[in-house]
Amino acid sequence: MIRCIIVLLLALAAMPATAQNASTPAPQASPAISTEAVSDAQDREVAARIRAIFAQIESLRSVRVTVASGVATLSGSVAGAADAERAGAIAERVSGVVTVQNDIDRDLAVQQNLSPALGQFGADLRALLRALPLLAVAVGIAALIAALGYLLAGRNRFWRWIAPNIFLAELLQTSIRFVFVVLGLVAALEILGATALLGAVLGGAGVIGIALGFAVRDTADNYVSSLMLSLRQPFRANDHVVIEGQEGRVLRLTSRATILMTLDGNHLRIPNSTVFKAVILNYTRNPERRFEFDLGVDADDDPVDAMGVGLAALNGLDFVLDTPRASAVIQQVGDSNIVLRFYGWVDQTHTDFAKGRSLAIQATKAALEAAGFALPEPIYRLRFDEGAPLPLARAQAAETVPAKPRTAAGKRDATDTRPETHIEKLVAEERAGDRETDLLDSTKPIE
Repeated sequence: MIRCIIVLLLALAAMPATAQNASTPAPQASPAISTEAVSDAQDREVAARIRAIFAQIESLRSVRVTVASGVATLSGSVAGAADAERAGAIAERVSGVVTVQNDIDRDLAVQQNLSPALGQFGADLRALLRALPLLAVAVGIAALIAALGYLLAGRNRFWRWIAPNIFLAELLQTSIRFVFVVLGLVAALEILGATALLGAVLGGAGVIGIALGFAVRDTADNYVSSLMLSLRQPFRANDHVVIEGQEGRVLRLTSRATILMTLDGNHLRIPNSTVFKAVILNYTRNPERRFEFDLGVDADDDPVDAMGVGLAALNGLDFVLDTPRASAVIQQVGDSNIVLRFYGWVDQTHTDFAKGRSLAIQATKAALEAAGFALPEPIYRLRFDEGAPLPLARAQAAETVPAKPRTAAGKRDATDTRPETHIEKLVAEERAGDRETDLLDSTKPIE
């Protein structure tokens, strides 16, 4: 049994080697050199045949040929190393040549090297002149095809109907122009019989395109983000938004950036690649907005009673919404006070958020103080070293500057909670007078 297993393993090990030997072709052996003596007449015939061939080639006419016992010796001078190699290759192909002794030198004379180059240049120039009519026809056909593409891409109304999105329509138009230009180039090269050149150009363009892709990847990212933003429509013009911590009203969405007008009245451009990836806070989509603020009462006071007094004051304000109702919680218990947090809701279409919150804090603070709740300040313990002089109280209080009487107009301005519309008007005026392409489309739903 063990013998059978060993024989089987040896057979399996020998099978790959046998298969490999069978599949590998045997190297072809060089033809053997004849042992028969070669006569002088045969050598002279071979030499004459080689000279006759060289006589038909202008660059090899000066090459001298001698043949002895089948060995062809080449001597003389030629204009270039390529001509010497060509002469040796031709001699090796002649029947009766055993081997070639190539002793050809390169002629470094200026006239000898310059004349062929000038002759070739002249021949190329004459060929170009003969090809000018064909070249003109090829260029004309390429220009005609490219013009047809530009004419088709220039139908703005048609492309707006195909793609209602402005940015996408412009992308399609640009693609049509590029495709027709490439078709015109291919047609011209086909007419000239230079399609191989087109393959080389496209191959080089592909390598260059990859390199440029890495170099301008940020620009490409911004371009794709612009396309996605134009399709998704995350906000409308004049919306009050916060993007990456930048707050303002949306002025326009272009193919490169989102432009905001800050609450200070300044223009702010944010790259679309940043906007597409950012967390966007939109205050305009929902007119109802909640505000909050903290007030502290004395630690000995009842915080629940304080919350009741504060909520009664909040609910008594006209601009605070009844639904949802205002609320309050105990935020924390400090060393000397209890911090209460109050919440209230306003309608931003009728009430300015900052003004409403400010008046709500004032009304709640006044109600707590009127109800006898103390709003304590932080308590600091001071220690004086023994023997140090104590600070003396002022003998006479400093004269205080009398406060200006509050007029009715001043009171009305301070309690006015109407929304601030100055920035909104600036945005509307600039959009009305600006012809720059805007990718925001009010007919599409917001994502």
